[in-house]
Amino acid sequence: MDKPWITAQGPVIDLHDRRAFALPTVKLGLMVFLAVVTILFSLLVVAYAYRMAFADWRSLPELWLLWLNTAILITSSVSLQSARVSARRGQIDGVRTGLLQAGLLTIAFLAGQLVVWQQLAAMGYYSPQNPAVAFLYLLTGLHGVHLLGGLVAWGRTIAKVWRKPAVEHVRMSVELCTMYWHYLSLVWLVLFGLLVFT
Repeated sequence: MDKPWITAQGPVIDLHDRRAFALPTVKLGLMVFLAVVTILFSLLVVAYAYRMAFADWRSLPELWLLWLNTAILITSSVSLQSARVSARRGQIDGVRTGLLQAGLLTIAFLAGQLVVWQQLAAMGYYSPQNPAVAFLYLLTGLHGVHLLGGLVAWGRTIAKVWRKPAVEHVRMSVELCTMYWHYLSLVWLVLFGLLVFT
């Protein structure tokens, strides 16, 4: 019945050196979120690969618009990288231009994905008929939802850029948006390869 945490006597040794964590909290939070999203998409990729082995699996039709959408998303990521470089150099006009281009291109990508869905429906591909099509809807839809979330953060960053034209007020937001877009572009390249080449 001894409770050593109560009865222990003596000096308490403080091992904390009072230094702050080197990584900003918001960046660490984004990295943890991206780790969770990586696990989610990894599980879906594994499920996709596993499901392909069944007899009812039929390959997807070729959709050239997926290639165009991929180029658009990569270009939006490049635009955000340009905004990031401009923010580091203190050039607010470059930040504005890069952010606006990235946002418009991302909206074009999402619109293109909806057109892909419409093309599939027009060709008679519905999710109950073919598991490959169901996976296409699931994977592209989930990726699109993450991009919509990114557009919310992008919108807040754009608002900051116009409210506070000093670069130091928006540098971290631009950095986080760029990290997120690069990540989603990489995820899309994996999904695109999976959907087109398997």
